[in-house]
Amino acid sequence: MVRKKSKTPNRAFKVADQIQRDLTELIARELKDPRVGMVTIQGVEVTPDYAHAKVFFSLLAGDSKLCTEGLNQAAGFLRAGLFKRLHIHTVPTLHFVFDQTTEHAADMNALIARAVASRAKED
Repeated sequence: MVRKKSKTPNRAFKVADQIQRDLTELIARELKDPRVGMVTIQGVEVTPDYAHAKVFFSLLAGDSKLCTEGLNQAAGFLRAGLFKRLHIHTVPTLHFVFDQTTEHAADMNALIARAVASRAKED
């Protein structure tokens, strides 16, 4: 009997992707916390045993600390919503993390623009 190679990494990516899609919908339609504004789910990392998931999000406007607090308080509610949608044995515990990538990118673009502007003045 020949055993097939495990597809676990691919499955983990599929589960994380499905969690990302479902959370986006749940937050937009069912979460009523005023601290949680216009949130975009940037990505989800699931542990190999599916016990925990880090959910990275960005915020269009508002206080990132308050939003993180609101999302983490609603994690149980959101997990229950995922449980109804996902067809997996273990729905992970959600941990929300503010993703500062877009802020860092904007800062870098501003620095580059300043450097280009100062170089243009010299020439």
